[in-house]
Amino acid sequence: MRHKITIGLLFLFNLTFGQNEEIVKLDGSKVSVSEIDKIINRLMDTANIQGVGLAVLNNKKTVFIKSYGYKNKPKNELLDTASIMYGASFSKAVFGYLTMKLVEEKILDLDKPLYQYLSKPIAAYEYFSDLKNDDRWKLITARMCLSHTTGLPNVRWFNPITSEQDTIGLMKIYFKPGTKYAYSGEGFKLLQLIEEEVTKKPLDELAVEKVFKPIGMTRTGYVWHNSFGDDNVAVGHMNNGDIDKKRKRAEAVAGGSLVTTISDYSRFIEHIMQAKGLTKKWFQEMIRPQINIHSLTQFPPITFETTAENNAIHLSYGLGWGLLECSNGKAFFKEGNGGAWKNYNINFIDRGISIIILINSENGETIFQELLETLIGKTCIPWKWQGYIPYNHTAK
Repeated sequence: MRHKITIGLLFLFNLTFGQNEEIVKLDGSKVSVSEIDKIINRLMDTANIQGVGLAVLNNKKTVFIKSYGYKNKPKNELLDTASIMYGASFSKAVFGYLTMKLVEEKILDLDKPLYQYLSKPIAAYEYFSDLKNDDRWKLITARMCLSHTTGLPNVRWFNPITSEQDTIGLMKIYFKPGTKYAYSGEGFKLLQLIEEEVTKKPLDELAVEKVFKPIGMTRTGYVWHNSFGDDNVAVGHMNNGDIDKKRKRAEAVAGGSLVTTISDYSRFIEHIMQAKGLTKKWFQEMIRPQINIHSLTQFPPITFETTAENNAIHLSYGLGWGLLECSNGKAFFKEGNGGAWKNYNINFIDRGISIIILINSENGETIFQELLETLIGKTCIPWKWQGYIPYNHTAK
């Protein structure tokens, strides 16, 4: 079946006025809007994808933005560019930027041990009380939290070595903080605690004040805003037919509670690509390599196998962003993965080219490689390390 297409006006609803008729790829070649439509529809049909939000930047400006397919397929409701979608770990990129603004304002210091901001030990907070017999928490800094080098697990309810569910949910430091990379949502939650204590404001209020409102992200939040309404909210589609309807959060989680739209998030990326809101010093620090990555895969996060496969692309982590460098220049990227929600963004800063993908289908990651390589060109993205298996992959 051929999926229906909804086409969005840049940052508004369903018009194409003002959009480019073609986009420029990394090699300078071009692809037309009609060709993009054919590519997306083919991939959605072949890989069983229910909905896709897509945006592309050229010259650091959004030149293409569209939504395809359904926000709720069982109800035959079409997705548009203002549909609320779950951002998953896109939350961390926004939080990284927000934190850099606090650093620039001298509210935080990247290298000051976090416990020194608090009136009681980190282990005295209930959520981190398991650390009471391991005082290595005294070593953890904001820089370590944003670069995933705290040694804390990703999500405490999943064993970071096996990725199996852990009903005990032990909070544990798995290696000396600052010594190596291991993806950690709990590290972001720790830094959120410090920022909220220091500013006396909840995370979402800080984000609205310093990020969402200045950029014009009116349908984005770490918690649910009544202004979003209930009419234009996407659901996720699981392969077994289940519908993944995200709850309306009242409490923010720095590493994973963001809801947004393809229009809003493309505004955010445009803002970042143009280095707005930060001085050159702190912008460059945000996308500067903080730690080289040698793990065989990104998940499970606590691994003992290493590889030199990604040395050539200088795979590393900055402050809130993954980093790489290849023939197309330097790039920073962020993924978002949660149940039926699969998101990807990569930004080739030297070329001024970005792509943002929001998908509400469990199969979403299976089209990432073909979609990116078709729309922006061949890249050196570490697909194997990220664990993305194409829909047409045949095991040898």
